[in-house]
Amino acid sequence: MSTATFMQVLRPLEAASGSGRLVRRAFSNQTVPRFGLLFDIDGVIVRGKKVLPPAADGFKRLVDSKGKFRVPTVFVTNAGNALRHDKAQQLSEWLQVKVHEDQVVMAHSPLRMFHQFHNKHMLVSGQGPVKEIAKYLGFQKVTTIEELRATFPALDAVDHQRRISVPCSFEEYFPRIEGLVLFGEPVRWETALQLLVDVLMTDGLPRKAPSKHFYPHIPVLACNMDLQWMAEACMPRFGHGAFLLCLENLYKKITGHDLIYTALIGKPSELTYHHAHHMVMKQAKLLGLEKHLKALYAIGDNINTDVFGANLYQQYLRNQCIIGSQRAVQVARSIENLVGGHDETCEMVELGASTCSSILVETGVYSQDCSTSTLDHSPRDFLPVEEKLREPNYTVANVAEAIDLIFRNEGL
Repeated sequence: MSTATFMQVLRPLEAASGSGRLVRRAFSNQTVPRFGLLFDIDGVIVRGKKVLPPAADGFKRLVDSKGKFRVPTVFVTNAGNALRHDKAQQLSEWLQVKVHEDQVVMAHSPLRMFHQFHNKHMLVSGQGPVKEIAKYLGFQKVTTIEELRATFPALDAVDHQRRISVPCSFEEYFPRIEGLVLFGEPVRWETALQLLVDVLMTDGLPRKAPSKHFYPHIPVLACNMDLQWMAEACMPRFGHGAFLLCLENLYKKITGHDLIYTALIGKPSELTYHHAHHMVMKQAKLLGLEKHLKALYAIGDNINTDVFGANLYQQYLRNQCIIGSQRAVQVARSIENLVGGHDETCEMVELGASTCSSILVETGVYSQDCSTSTLDHSPRDFLPVEEKLREPNYTVANVAEAIDLIFRNEGL
C-alpha cells in the first residue's frame, strides 16, 4: 500500500481529553506515522484477565474506522504459556480490535531462529500447551517434564502422595536429552526443579547417578526473566524469573558451579527487542510506511524488564552508529550468531528505527509509593545494571496517556 493510498483510508482519530473522554482528531495530509509501538500486556492492558479501563479507549486512536491498525503496532509479552495465535485472539477480545498473530511477540517467539537446536532432543518446562508451542517454534524432538517424570517416576519424591517407587520398564531406552527449553514457571515447582537439576547433573541421562560432574552442562534456553508480574492481586506475583532464581541457586548449591544459560530471551534481552523491531518493520511494510519509520516507543509497567530492555535496545541502536564501539560489536555479534548470521531480519531492522524510547505506566508492577521500586530485580546475567538504564524516558498514569504522549511528541 502506498503512502498516498494509506492516507486516503485514514479517518479522524479520537484523542483523550482531560476527563478521559475522546475528541476527534486526524493526521494532517503532510504527516504520516514515523514510529512503531511495542506494548507490554500484563499490567499495561490487563491485570490478570481484567482489562484496564483506559486500554480500550486508548487503542481506538490506533485504528481506522474499520478497526484496522494504521500505526505499526506489536505486543511484546514475557508470557510463554500460549501460542501467538491464541494470544492474538485474546487481545482482539480484550481491545475490541483485530489483532493478528504477526503482531504478537511471546517470550519464546525468538526461539524460531534457533535452528541449531531444532533437531536436538529437548526437555521443555512450563505450563499450557508446551509441547505444541515447542513444535510450532520448530523443535522436532520434545519431551515434557510430565513425560520425563512418567519415565523416571522415582525421581519425583517431594510430594509423598505422588511418589511412585516402581521404576518404569522404558528407563534404559530413554534417549539422552540434549538441551533444556524453559518457557515459563511450571505449576509444580518442586518437580520441575528436581528433574531439571537431575538432567543437568547427569548430562541428559537421569537413569543413573553420575560418576562425575558434567560441566559445562547441556545447553539451557530460558524465556521470560520477570521476577514478578501483576495479576488481579493487590501485590505483584512470582514470575518465571523467580523460578530461574531458584534453579540457579539450587544448581550452584548442589554442584558448586554456576548455571550457564546458552540464551536468555524475553524482555529485557536485546534479541527480543531486535525480533520485535523486525515485526514492527513488517507491519510498517504492509502499511506502506517502512521508509518513514524512525522511532520505536516501548510501553511497559516494569522498570527491570520493560524499561531496562527498551533502554538496552536504545543503547544498541545508538552504538550501531558509533564506529569501533565494543558494546555494539559484542551485541551485534551475539544477535547475528543466535539468528544464524546476517539475514533478512537484520537487514530489515537496519533500515528501521534509530531510537527506542521507554514509557513506564503506573498500572502494574511499578508503584511510586513502594520502596521496593528502588531495588534491582534484574536477571542475574544482566548485572551489574547501570541505574540510568532503569530510568524511563517518560512516566505516565496509564496506557491511554502513553498513546496521547506519543502522538503529541510526533505532532499527530
